[in-house]
Amino acid sequence: MYKTPDDIQLRLVSFEQLPSQQLYALLQLRSAVFVLEQQCIYQDLDGLDQAAMHLMVSDATPALVAYARILPPAVVFPEAAIGRVLTSEQWRGKGYGRWLIDQSIKCTQQLYPGTDIRIGAQAHLQSLYQACGFTAVGNPYDEDGILHVEMLLQAQ
Repeated sequence: MYKTPDDIQLRLVSFEQLPSQQLYALLQLRSAVFVLEQQCIYQDLDGLDQAAMHLMVSDATPALVAYARILPPAVVFPEAAIGRVLTSEQWRGKGYGRWLIDQSIKCTQQLYPGTDIRIGAQAHLQSLYQACGFTAVGNPYDEDGILHVEMLLQAQ
């Protein structure tokens, strides 16, 4: 199990509500994790941020330490979607990734009640998402040089 730290802030905001400093911080963290660490050259600025709700986790400093993007149904998939899920390097290995996924699911269910949630998970994280209730659907596929699998969480 995981314990959430006492000194964190969880914020869910639309693109329009993002101050420029927070937008810069989330784009910088996404680039650090996906482009630099994972050495994945891809177009992060994909035109979907404007339609998304942005779940940001900050520590007491208040540095951005984790992030997820929530998209409404019919934008990427027929279902609601969660993507760009990441935890900064210093927070990894402590259960915060699982906590972030759980928070992302809760926020998505509140925003879009009764709607299934579909993700394109990195294949090496499939068991983590399964522990959160997702089921793999379809075959693994290559996305930007990283093996992914679509997973579905059915509405309750």
